[in-house]
Amino acid sequence: MAEFDVDLFVIGGGSGGVRAARIAAGYGARVTVAEEYRMGGTCVIRGCVPKKLFVIGSHVRQEITDAAGFGWTIPEATFDWPTLIRNKDKEIARLEAAYTANVEKSGAKIVKTRAVIEDAHTVRLMTGETVRAKHILIATGGAPNHGTPIPGIEHVISSNEAFHLDELPRRIVIQGGGYIALEFACIFANFGSDVTVVYRGDNILRGFDEDVRKHVRAEMEKEGITILTGCTVASVDKHGRDYTTHLSNGSSIASDKVMFAIGRHPAVANLGLEKAGVAINPRNGGIAVDAFSQSSVPSIYAIGDVTHRFNLTPVAIREGHAFADTVFGGKTVRVDHADIPTAVFCQPEVGTVGLTETQARELHDRVDIYKTTFRPIKATMSGRDTRVLMKLVVDGSSDRVLGCHIVGDMAAEVTQAVAIAIKMKATKADFDATIALHPSAAEELVTMRTVTERHVRQAAE
Repeated sequence: MAEFDVDLFVIGGGSGGVRAARIAAGYGARVTVAEEYRMGGTCVIRGCVPKKLFVIGSHVRQEITDAAGFGWTIPEATFDWPTLIRNKDKEIARLEAAYTANVEKSGAKIVKTRAVIEDAHTVRLMTGETVRAKHILIATGGAPNHGTPIPGIEHVISSNEAFHLDELPRRIVIQGGGYIALEFACIFANFGSDVTVVYRGDNILRGFDEDVRKHVRAEMEKEGITILTGCTVASVDKHGRDYTTHLSNGSSIASDKVMFAIGRHPAVANLGLEKAGVAINPRNGGIAVDAFSQSSVPSIYAIGDVTHRFNLTPVAIREGHAFADTVFGGKTVRVDHADIPTAVFCQPEVGTVGLTETQARELHDRVDIYKTTFRPIKATMSGRDTRVLMKLVVDGSSDRVLGCHIVGDMAAEVTQAVAIAIKMKATKADFDATIALHPSAAEELVTMRTVTERHVRQAAE
């Protein structure tokens, strides 16, 4: 009788767990994946993919308005929310089927049930069956966190429910100032909702470059989104189908829906981690792992959002691949978490990679800033009041480009390409030597020649 039933048992069928399972199976490992909800995880089922579909749909309203400046006369358009939801659901179902098929084609087995850890090598399924695994990989992701309970918290929805609303809210209050809050604020606003964003900090997008934060806020407010900072939601009252949101500053807001998007917590509850001796990182609440995603129990690993390191789908995928290469492929692969590009699909879009100006000034003695704002060519004809922001953060001593920050249409697409240059440690001289692609917004990245700010750290006396 074999000591183990499988070589790898993966808990969680999201992007990271699926990648790890497929690569491990490709190396000849016997693999089982347990998923209690739907294959594809947060990103595919109730995150990045449906969100981007909503974003694309919401932009149509602006495209119709802008078309007039280019000579188009378009009859008054109508929008049907149920059609959007129905078509989104079809696409998500297609992707879930593809995820399932790809896992099974790799030779891995899928069990559609919850799994919990009994010990370092044993997993118990809700069917009552137990499986002995040489290695266990936890890839359960994260879940919305509503924070400290308040009166009326039961009336609040998260992004999970926002993807399945029966109708478009006429008025919505969204608490939060990060990716999810701002993306949904712009989605609802572009579809025609009256949107109010409530955030406890002094400005939205905490952790992003200060110029990006200011620019995005100004652009969102131009589009009619109300942004209230320095306060929080204290309570929510329900009156029939309507709600009254009471804020910590004493004011109140009437709406049809109240949504919280203040953060996500690692999905670590009731997995049997304490029983197996798997340590939790006290700083972030995720599973504590080393550089190779190994937990405090040598046979148990964790990747993706459940570790609360860098909660981005491509990071989870890279970590899952590296785990499989290292444990089953005879390679030693360590994920480099530096210079990870990211985007916020608000309106306008944000793309960023590398260090912010503040981070660079903390780490380097000399920092040069190259920054420009300009009216995009489309706006010169459409008449829309909007501006693009582009910013490069440069090490003044080595000339290396440390960070790139863009706010404007297609910012994510441009940033993905710039991330390659930054990962290769390109210098500002390399950017300057690159011939511009004209006419494009991105050409500004290689034509900015004048330092707009220079910061020199004074030596301690």
